[in-house]
Amino acid sequence: MPIHILTEQLASQIAAGEVVERPASVVKELVENALDAGASTIHIDIRQGGRRGIQVADDGQGISPAEVETAFLRHATSKLEKAEDLEMIATLGFRGEALAAIAAVSQVTIVTRTREEAGGVRLILEGGHVAGRDVVGAPQGTVISVENLFYNVPARLKFLKTVATEKRLIDEFVTNYALAYPDVRFQLTHDGRIHFQTSGSGSVRDVLVAIHGPEIARELLEISSAGQPPAEDDPGGEESIAWPPTTTFPPEGSSAVAVGGFVSPPSIHRANRNQIVLFVNGRWVKDKNLTYAIIQAYHTLLPVGRYPIAVLFVRMGLREVDVNVHPTKTEVRFRHSGRVFSAVQRGVRETIVTQAPVRGFRAGHFESLTRPTAWGGTSGQGFARGQSWDEWGLAGEEPVMRPEGQGALGLGWDGPAVDLEPADGPAGPAPGPALGGEKLPLMRVVGQIGASYIIAEGPDGMFLIDQHAAHERIQFEKMMAAYREKAIASQGLVAGTAVHLPPDQATLLEDHLPVLARLGFDIDPFGPGAFMIRAVPAIVGRQDPTRVMADIVADLERGDAPLQGAIEEKIIRRVCKTASIKAGQTLSRPEMEALVQQLELCQSPLTCPHGRPTLIFLSVAQLEREFGRA
Repeated sequence: MPIHILTEQLASQIAAGEVVERPASVVKELVENALDAGASTIHIDIRQGGRRGIQVADDGQGISPAEVETAFLRHATSKLEKAEDLEMIATLGFRGEALAAIAAVSQVTIVTRTREEAGGVRLILEGGHVAGRDVVGAPQGTVISVENLFYNVPARLKFLKTVATEKRLIDEFVTNYALAYPDVRFQLTHDGRIHFQTSGSGSVRDVLVAIHGPEIARELLEISSAGQPPAEDDPGGEESIAWPPTTTFPPEGSSAVAVGGFVSPPSIHRANRNQIVLFVNGRWVKDKNLTYAIIQAYHTLLPVGRYPIAVLFVRMGLREVDVNVHPTKTEVRFRHSGRVFSAVQRGVRETIVTQAPVRGFRAGHFESLTRPTAWGGTSGQGFARGQSWDEWGLAGEEPVMRPEGQGALGLGWDGPAVDLEPADGPAGPAPGPALGGEKLPLMRVVGQIGASYIIAEGPDGMFLIDQHAAHERIQFEKMMAAYREKAIASQGLVAGTAVHLPPDQATLLEDHLPVLARLGFDIDPFGPGAFMIRAVPAIVGRQDPTRVMADIVADLERGDAPLQGAIEEKIIRRVCKTASIKAGQTLSRPEMEALVQQLELCQSPLTCPHGRPTLIFLSVAQLEREFGRA
């Protein structure tokens, strides 16, 4: 094929692929333009996850009639004039590519009016070409409607995710920028229904209430003033940096770093990093190093595999950060990355150490992460697994050493009881197809070590059984059998429990309500981002329903949903993990014997549902070799 120059239309469509990846990309570019235009109110209306239509309306300064067509040309911008301006970017947009890229792959209608003009202008574009223009009456500001996204690029259209996934990505972006600009009133609607809105009061905590609900927002700790001191040769080093950092820049030429925002106390944590949100000079960014700095600030204060909620605002001199890294503008580079990392880590650590409240009883479990345990150390470190009292589900200050025969619910433990019925009774897993076919020999319980492992004797040696993994396997096979028979027991709550979720998680949960209903949950939508839990599977009837729901949503967030059956199995695994005996729980001999008997009856007794081993075998021959008898 001979070398030739691409047509302008094809070049525009190719360039659009770098900026407009999906509907959420369109929302991002239009909202950032509205913020740069000084809007105090932004309405975002989405239809079918953005596939059918996206409309963003603002009351900003608008576009003059003479410049409307120019705004949709490639590399047209009002934010840069010369190369030196790239070192001092204070706006969210600056490349001059967004409107041209959006128009190249959709049908766009814009209505805009400036304060000086008596009337507005309506411009219609199809595939980047002007299809119509007329004068209309309009309020000050800009309304941009984007319809039939990727209608002329079918290859891109077919690779879009489900409507629910696209809606969640849009929710994530809008809620994040509502945090960065609390003085702007945001309203997000999906298919005519208000999904998220803020008051524009200027308070970040008010936005946190709209996202996380009043209970979580009230518990978050404010980083009122923190920063990395300027370098010794810093010309502006003596000047302070005020909070909130979204409104104040350090003096020009200063290398100081200001850090502010909100972080969760150690008692509030999530199963993934999705609730860690970072802003640099008012721009939402994704930075692995800064995320790691926040996580490191909680070192030894959170259970293994748990992460905090954090909304962090970082401010620094415009020359200290390079935002011209990637077309999507979500990545940045720092001139002094070590100083930024240190400022973030120190600001978060000082806040949680000095402000975290002393916690006691709440929701039926003990929350303290620093009270000494009966075995020494602190409960935040736990035993070898590093689990906390919160995760164990204990209701007392220390593990309770029960006499033999004492039931699991008799003293101090708020977790699930081990069923003590005979192995051939209802305690055994319901019959079903073989999952693995492994069989265990009969074992005799000898005792327990470390309040985590059961020692048992078999015909040819010794077994060390992980009580949590074993109980999780037992519960999983029981619940899967009940699910196949459509007989999962549900337990109603005496009083419904309200759960508030961020808009993106609310969309995800609402999409899976039918699946959860088949698994024993009774959950009703209860307003934007709110749900009422009225019943849960009986297996987790004694657990905190809000914690159970948060963990399930976190599991659902990990990747797009595969086959429906796999979704239900994922939820069952999470429910069983929550309901199972935890490491650190002292068991009576009847309880240990019942657990071992039920494990012997499992179809796949060698691993828990997550693949960890349930037991380790040491043969008599191995023991003899270790003692030099072989």
